[in-house]
Amino acid sequence: MRAIVIMGVTGCGKSTIAAAIGERTGACIIEGDAFHPPENVRKMSTGIALTDEDRQGWLEHLAQEIAARLATWERVVVTCSALKRRYRDTLRAAVPELGFVFLALTPAQARERVAHRAGHFMPASLVDSQFRDLEVPDGEPLVFAVDATRAVDAIADEAVAWWRGLCAP
Repeated sequence: MRAIVIMGVTGCGKSTIAAAIGERTGACIIEGDAFHPPENVRKMSTGIALTDEDRQGWLEHLAQEIAARLATWERVVVTCSALKRRYRDTLRAAVPELGFVFLALTPAQARERVAHRAGHFMPASLVDSQFRDLEVPDGEPLVFAVDATRAVDAIADEAVAWWRGLCAP
């Protein structure tokens, strides 16, 4: 398995954890938010939650980018909320051996983090909609779940050990 997705609701620390894993593994980072079309960003910036239809093209584009990077033999760490099983399955369709690191936290913890985050288009008012959409990946293949409130180094170290364990012969 050469690619993993760091997933969870807004404010769970996807970008921070992806960067820490990238530093430890030399994997390239694909920031999922960078693939949202301008209309999706405009909606979220104004407090409008995305629909499944809004997310579908974004997920397909992101899946294509993951597959393209893997075709060059790069190891890849992707940030993507991947809130619903069908979203994760869209990514898995392009990359069948895709792993997921699920960063779990409570709605209150997410609201607190998002309220104090600067420079991001996602407002705290959308945290509840993310939890309404969230289908926790319990029982899905190749998923590592971790408490997102733990120290970044601890989460990254455990996620890397899990990833390496899956790659061992």
